[in-house]
Formats: sequence, C-alpha cells, structure tokens
Amino acid sequence: MTHSDWIRKDLKYNWHPYTQMKDCRSFPPILIEQARGIKLYDNKGNVYYDTISSWWCNVHGHNHPKIKKAIKKQLDLLEHVLFAGFTHKPAILLAEKLISLTPQGLSKVFFSDNGSTSVETALKMSFQYWQNIGKSEKIKFVSLDHGYHGDTIGAMSVGGVDLFNKIFSPLFFKSFKVSSPYCYRCPVGKQRSSCQIDCIKPLENLLKNKNGEIAAVILEPLVMAAGGMIIYPKEYLKKAAGLTKKYNVHLILDEVATGFGRTGKMFACEYANIRPDFMCLSKGITSGTLPLAATLTTEKIYKAFYAEYNQGKTFYHGHTYTANPLACQAALASLEIFKEENTLVKVRKLMPLLHKELENMRNLEFVGDVRYIGMIGAIELVKDKSTKEPFKARERIGYKIYREGLKKGLILRPLGNIIYLYLPLKIKEKELRFVSRRLYEILRNIRRIIKW
Repeated sequence: MTHSDWIRKDLKYNWHPYTQMKDCRSFPPILIEQARGIKLYDNKGNVYYDTISSWWCNVHGHNHPKIKKAIKKQLDLLEHVLFAGFTHKPAILLAEKLISLTPQGLSKVFFSDNGSTSVETALKMSFQYWQNIGKSEKIKFVSLDHGYHGDTIGAMSVGGVDLFNKIFSPLFFKSFKVSSPYCYRCPVGKQRSSCQIDCIKPLENLLKNKNGEIAAVILEPLVMAAGGMIIYPKEYLKKAAGLTKKYNVHLILDEVATGFGRTGKMFACEYANIRPDFMCLSKGITSGTLPLAATLTTEKIYKAFYAEYNQGKTFYHGHTYTANPLACQAALASLEIFKEENTLVKVRKLMPLLHKELENMRNLEFVGDVRYIGMIGAIELVKDKSTKEPFKARERIGYKIYREGLKKGLILRPLGNIIYLYLPLKIKEKELRFVSRRLYEILRNIRRIIKW
C-alpha cells in the first residue's frame, strides 16, 4: 500500500488519544516505521528526535538489545499466566528488585499495567485499609489543583487538570483540592527566593481540621507533569510528608512520570528523603517496551488485609495482565541496564548542560518561565512577560510550535502553553546540543510561526 492508503485506513478505523480527530483531515498522523536510540523514522525517510520519550516511557533508547533479548527469551518459556493462585520467577525477582531500590519501609508490590491502574490500586488500598481497621469515616483524599494522576474515574477524581477532566466531573467521588506549589504563579503571591514554603499552609490547615475524614494525600513528587511540568521545591514535599505523619493520613507518591532516573535520581522522592505509605510506578519501568505498573506499600498496610477469609478483609482488585511475565522480564532487563551502563552517572554529567541550554532561552520574547530538574525541562510561554498573561487556548500556540518542531525533526508535543523536554536518559551530548539548538531557533521565531 502507498503512504496515503495507510493513512486513509488509519483514519477510517483508529481513534487517537488526546487528539481532535478533525485536525487529522488537514494534518494526518505520522506513520512511524522504526526507531533506534532516541530517533524515530517515518516511512518517508524523515527522522524525529523523541524528545518526550514517547510519552515519558522510553529511558534507555528505542530498540535496546538487552531488553529485546530478555523479552524473546521469556517468550519461549511463558508469555502469560493469571497471577491469582499462580506466580512466576520474573514477577518474584522484579518485586524483590523494586523493594531494594525504593524507600525503606515499602515491602509489598501489587502489579498492574499502567499509571492510572497503579494509582487506582493505591487509592482503593488506602480506602479499604481504614475500613479494615475500623476507621470507616476516613474516606476522603487530598490532591493538588494542578495534579494529574491518570484518566480512570478514581484517578481523575484526585486530579485537577480541568482540560482533561472537567466534562467527567459528575462521575467523580468527592475529594479535597489544595493549591499547588507553582512558583511562577505562586498561589500566595510570594517569591521563591524569599518565601518559607508558605504555600504549604492550605494543606496544613486542611489536614489539621479534616484529618478524621481523610484517608490519604496523593502527590507527584517534585514534578507535576501533565499539569504543566510544574517543578516545585523539595522542601514542600518534605513538609507535606511530615504533615501526613503528624495527622495520621497516608502519603501516596505518584512516581509514574518521575521514576526511573528522570530527575537525576532513581526516584524523585529521594531528594526529600521521605518514606511514603504507597508508591505508584509505571512508564519507565520497562523503558517503554511493554505495559507494566506497580503499587508498592508497607507491611503495616498489608497486615490490615491479612486475615481469615470470612472476616471480609480481602483486597478484591486485579487486572488480567497483572505481572505479565514478558513485561516483568523487560523491567528486570531495564534495571540491569541502569547498573551496567552507569545510566544515572552519565545523566548527572549531562544535566548541567541541559539546564544551561534552557536558561539561554529565558530572555526570549515570549518565554515567561524556564524550569528544569534532571533530564526534564519546561518552558512556559506567555503573551505578556510583565503580567504573565497566558496565550488563549483558541490561539493554539503549543500546537503551532509542535508542527514547526516536526519540520525541524523534533517531537515537541505541548501541554497547552508549556513546551517541554522529557529526554531519554540514553541521549548523548551531541544529540542534546542538537535538540536544544533547534528548540532555541523555534522559540526565537515564534512571531513568524504564529503569524503575528
């Protein structure tokens, strides 16, 4: 079939995520045929730098031979088996490995298959924990107003991204929202250079007054990803963790986007040296090769479910592909690569270069804020730098830059007015310089791109 035939067939049958399909009539999807390292290749011979790690999943570069070998070897043995009443070596070894890498106190692993399900698992475990120990009034959750935790109903109920969630709000369970530690648009009007993390007060007051009905607080540590790549101080995270202990509510850390080296440490919570009650993992766990997720929790929480069957404390929750052997083997291989290739050591050497390149963009005309941590960088575009007035959604500034990026070989899928990099950890210095140079060129020419 010709290229046009493939695209016609795609648009006839496929409904793409986060996409207004009518746009595809004038700007159809790009047909990708293969990938190597941090590059994607379409069927016309064009090359694209995967600067967002294929939605934040790819860690070690596409088509890594070690991961492919591990999957092929497992495929000859066992492709799948139900994980209720049965087990297998890849799941056992992976659970052991995850416990060894994550904060002290986490001792049990519940597998699922994506970020939303890992969050749903944590919410349900926390909820049922309090029911199982006789505190039936603790049924509410607390989250941040710019937070994002997935697209299933429970995960959306603790999310705060109106663009994604608003239409479904009648379906949500009630939860508490507090203002986010959004330094560029500080909710309490302070400057980060002189504040004392005053934005923690809404959370502190809520927990002080409502802790008797709150089951857990859920946070994305240090990076609120889909909410705008908001990177906030580790001091906020540390204070928030302290408040959950003080007021006897669970702390759920959603490390789906931040885990596995993205921030320069294996997990973002390491910057604050805290111990959550739950940790949600997915995305980078298999380096983007196969779907897999995990929810980790403590022995104390596990014990509240460990009882005689007739006591009704069983956790009735599961997924068909829980602990899929192929995915577990891919995850084990990915974790081995971190060790064999000194991935985090190499990343820490590249981080200063990325941060410097991003800082060079701060003075460009429409750049309101530049923020970064590890191999994550974000640039918030504004119509007026002095007032921080954002571009209107209907102006589609991000979409126009996305299309311009593709012309220059960069995948710059925006979050509204936020242009960001979520670079594969495999990226080389030469590639990083290429990406940053092209991005600078695009941002410098925004007036031409949006035809002002």
